[in-house]
Amino acid sequence: MQENKVETQLKLGANLSIINLVNDLVEEAHRLAASDIHIDPETDAVKVRFRVDGVLQDMHSMPRSILSEVITRIKIMSGLRTDEHQAALDGRFRTSVDERSIDVRVSIAPAYHGENAVLRLLSDQAQEFSLESLGFAEENRKKLLQAIHRPYGMILATGPTGSGKTTTLYTILKILNTREVSIITIEDPIEYSISGINQIQVNTRTGLTFAHGLRSILRQDPNIIMVGEIRDSETAGLAVNTALTGHLLLSTLHTNDAATTLPRLLDMKIEPYLIASTVNIALGQRLVRKICKDCKEELKITPTEYKSLSEVLPVGTLARHHVFWRGTGCDSCRNSGYKGRVGIHEVMVIDGPVREAVLQKAPATDIRTIAVAQGMTTMVEDGFAKAREGITTIEEVLRMLHE
Repeated sequence: MQENKVETQLKLGANLSIINLVNDLVEEAHRLAASDIHIDPETDAVKVRFRVDGVLQDMHSMPRSILSEVITRIKIMSGLRTDEHQAALDGRFRTSVDERSIDVRVSIAPAYHGENAVLRLLSDQAQEFSLESLGFAEENRKKLLQAIHRPYGMILATGPTGSGKTTTLYTILKILNTREVSIITIEDPIEYSISGINQIQVNTRTGLTFAHGLRSILRQDPNIIMVGEIRDSETAGLAVNTALTGHLLLSTLHTNDAATTLPRLLDMKIEPYLIASTVNIALGQRLVRKICKDCKEELKITPTEYKSLSEVLPVGTLARHHVFWRGTGCDSCRNSGYKGRVGIHEVMVIDGPVREAVLQKAPATDIRTIAVAQGMTTMVEDGFAKAREGITTIEEVLRMLHE
C-alpha cells in the first residue's frame, strides 16, 4: 500500500513544505469522504482528526513546532488576518482535488495550547443527489413530490445540526429548478452553489440577516424561496406571510422530529390558523451509517437480544424479524464496518386531522399519534426497515433513537 502523502511530508522534518502539507490534508480528507478536518494542539503534539460518516477518527500527529505555520497558511488561504491570534475567525477558500472544485469553510479559535482549526469540506456533490440516493422510501418520496409541486406553502426540514437537512432542501431545489421559475435562497453559509439559482449569503456585519434578506428577496419576484434556517420570531412571521402570498418556501428548523415543528412555530408567536394553512409538510430526518458492501455479512439475533430490542422499540417495529446485517471491517472501510451515510425520515403531511390538532394547539405527542394513525412512518420504523434491508445496522438505529 503506498505511503500516505501527509505522512511522507511529516517525515521530511525541517525540510517539509507547509503549503504541500495543508494541500495534502485537504486532498486526503476529500478522498476519504470526510466532512471535517480538526487540527487540535495538545501539550506535546498537534492531533489531526477527520470526521468520516459523522464520526471523528484520529489520523495524524504533527509536531507542535509547525502549528503556527500551519494555522498561518490556512489563514492566508482563507483571506484572514495573520496577526490576530486572540479572536475566533471564520473564513473560506476554494481548492480543487482530482479536477473537482471544493469549498472549504474555516473556523479558527484560540484554545489553551494554541490556535486550533476546523475545516469543513463542501464539494459540489449536491448536484448528484436524488431523493432515492438520500434514502427516501417510496411512500415518503411520493408525499414529498406531491407537496413540493404545490404552488405555495411551506416545506420544513427538521433535525439536529449535521442531520442532512440542507442537502435534502438542495435536492428538492434541484428538482424544482427549471427555466420557468425564479428560485432565490438566503443562506448562512451557502453550502453548495447551484447554477440557475440566485443564492444570497447572510452578512450580519452589513445587517443582512435572514429576516432582512427575506424582505429584499420578495421584491425580486421569486416563485420559490429557500431560507437557510428559521431562528427567530421575525423570520418565522415573514416566512409564513411569504407562503401565504403565493410562494413556495423551504426552510429548516432545529427540532427533534416532525411533530415538534408545529408547537415550535407556536413558540415563535405564529398563530395556529396560520401554521395550519401554510405548512404543507414537516420532514424529520437523521443520518445513519451504511454497512460497508465489501465486508457485509448476515447477523442472526438471539431470542434474548430480540426480547431486549422489543422492550426499547415501538410495538410491531421488529415484526418477528431475527435476521439483520453488519460489516465485519476491512481495508475499504478502515475496519469500521461502515461506509457512507443514508437518511432516515418521517414525512408529516399537514392535512385533515393533523391540521385540526394544530388549530387546537395540541402538544407534539398528540400530533405525532394522529400523524401515525394517518399513515406516517416514523424515523425509527424507517430506520428498522433499512436495517432489515441490510442498508444499516440495528446499532446505528438504536444510536439514533438514543440521541
